[in-house]
Amino acid sequence: MNLLQSSSQFSTVRFLHLHPSSPTPLRTRFLPVRSSLLPFTNQNAKYHRELEAAVDVVERACRICVDVKKSLYSSEGRIVEKNDNTPVTVADFGVQALVSLELSKVFPSIPLVAEEDSDFVRSNNLVDSVVSVVTDKASSNDKPLTNVDVLEAIDRGKNAIVYGTRPATYWVLDPIDGTKGFLKGSEALYVVGLALVVEGDIVLGVMGCPNWKEASSYNSTIDVQGSESVPTRSGILMVAHIGCGTWARQLSDLMGVSAKVPNGWTRCFVDGCHLVPKARFCISDSQTWESVPLSAFFSATSDADGVSDKEILLLPTCCGSLCKYLMVASGRASVFILRARAQTIIKVTDWKGSDIDLAADQVERRILFPSMGVLVSNGTIHNRILEMISSTS
Repeated sequence: MNLLQSSSQFSTVRFLHLHPSSPTPLRTRFLPVRSSLLPFTNQNAKYHRELEAAVDVVERACRICVDVKKSLYSSEGRIVEKNDNTPVTVADFGVQALVSLELSKVFPSIPLVAEEDSDFVRSNNLVDSVVSVVTDKASSNDKPLTNVDVLEAIDRGKNAIVYGTRPATYWVLDPIDGTKGFLKGSEALYVVGLALVVEGDIVLGVMGCPNWKEASSYNSTIDVQGSESVPTRSGILMVAHIGCGTWARQLSDLMGVSAKVPNGWTRCFVDGCHLVPKARFCISDSQTWESVPLSAFFSATSDADGVSDKEILLLPTCCGSLCKYLMVASGRASVFILRARAQTIIKVTDWKGSDIDLAADQVERRILFPSMGVLVSNGTIHNRILEMISSTS
């Protein structure tokens, strides 16, 4: 479940890009380090306590992912498959349990909507493994966590929620978006995603990508998986709060070495592309360019140095939709376009330009119904792409 949607109160980006309206600068701007967990003052952030808690738990959840990944193919590593043949590991359940436990301590009245349930953990003999990784990352407690504590925490994400006549306030968690990428190796991106929904609007979001490699300079378009020829830093934490902008910093202490500037936040902006042929596109790794309506106008190439007049640049794929949202928010990509499939659980705008209704699933708030597909862009070329989609429908 992705964390991003379109809203008239947001800036030009059709994404969780929450800074006030301003001209689109080049890529990213560095600002002074603050002592707070957040890059902006509490006075400007209505949900600063919730965001601080989300930042803390997502970072610890990313450490669970890194630790599990290290042991994934050892004698103790476990890889199993759910009924839908999606690979999943103890990391998914560990992340969900940790986030559920930590948020319920601080905000016990705010329910959680999440993906996994404990029946699968029990039936695949994963209980001890999940409890172990959660215990290692959980905050200090008067008594050690029990199997029951962890299993109940997982199921909190599946418990029925009474929403009443208006959408409730609730957390939305995707423990690992891009689990296949998690299993592929260090090159494939995956994301831990957490958001808070209040009365039908997303008011904050946090994404942690443990193996994101960011070039030290934002002036070059490098491969989305990083490049060995330029200095890189590994791991990114991206946050957004309504009215306060989108920010990112390096994940600290993931590999046992603290970041040089653990609280150094960077302001993120979308790119300034205003022509569709010049835009950098990304699509789902399970779909082809030919399945996208824009293929009627342009062919696609992944050769950044050889893009012709009738071609667009298609960035290399990475697993999971959240990675693509992250790429648009950071300025690496201009557009993410996705054709809807049955039970697609994604957010932004549909191909008709309408906002995604977070309350369309009136029972569980887990399934969204985008008309035809989803479009994420820098905002400048959004309407032009919608026109092109409409002309081919």
